[in-house]
Amino acid sequence: MKRQAGFTLIELIVVIVILGILAATALPRFTNLQRDARVAKVNALLGAMQTAVALAHGTALLRATGAAINGCTLAVTGTSAAGAGLGIAIEGAAGTCAQMTNYYPADSLQGIAMLALTVPMAGLIGPTVAELNAQGYSWTAAGGMLVQNAVGGYTATCGVPYTVAPVGGVPVVGPAVTTGC
Repeated sequence: MKRQAGFTLIELIVVIVILGILAATALPRFTNLQRDARVAKVNALLGAMQTAVALAHGTALLRATGAAINGCTLAVTGTSAAGAGLGIAIEGAAGTCAQMTNYYPADSLQGIAMLALTVPMAGLIGPTVAELNAQGYSWTAAGGMLVQNAVGGYTATCGVPYTVAPVGGVPVVGPAVTTGC
């Protein structure tokens, strides 16, 4: 009598049970990796914003004379208006001016958001909320950059707050808030 080759029902059930156990232990780790990635994105955003503040401030101090460079004129005091050729020039984009307040980036889409993120912009006055959303970021009028959270939305508990510089002071960048990521 010839014996047929194959797996018995018991062997198949054991393999299915082992795969189920592996899947049950791997799924929470996968979810945790997604949160870790969002936290890392927030921390990277914090670093980008701090760097943008330092570079823009140095540029503004060098250009304190108010001379127009690449179509942009820096307002000596107060806030440079968005558009209208005011602020500091963005390299490679003639007439694209980042909004500044007291020699630091303004707390606006045309200020810190434009300088901290390399978001493709359709216009010459800074990124739109839709352009930021396409990159996984958003902006709040209260002054802060947000990173997309687990459910695909944006909350104040997953981002980096930014407070504009007062006269004679420095802006406050961070600390990064990651509780809602």
